Amino acid sequence: MGTVTPLPIGRPGQVGFERLELTRILDLYGRMVAAGHWRDYAMSFDTDAAVFAAFRRAAERPEFRIEKRPSLRNRQGMWLLVGEGGMILKRGHELGPVLAPVERRLMKLVEE
Repeated sequence: MGTVTPLPIGRPGQVGFERLELTRILDLYGRMVAAGHWRDYAMSFDTDAAVFAAFRRAAERPEFRIEKRPSLRNRQGMWLLVGEGGMILKRGHELGPVLAPVERRLMKLVEE
């Protein structure tokens, strides 16, 4: 009989989202979809960052990217909110305050 080699869960050193982080991000995404603003998302995982990108339409650049970069943990914070043009809108050590500008936009969408 041959030996069974387990499949790797991820690449060595790959950055990912923890369950609570992803739950918080997907909750915001779901509320933006319900408000009729976002229609698609994409995620990418690399050795230096995990990225969640939210799109108004699938054929364009993402409106927002939520990035987790652990290498910046001891500097500006490992969380970044990046706008459509690539400009960093918010940095922080905690996910909640970094998502605040998007949540404020959601409040404006719901009020309209």
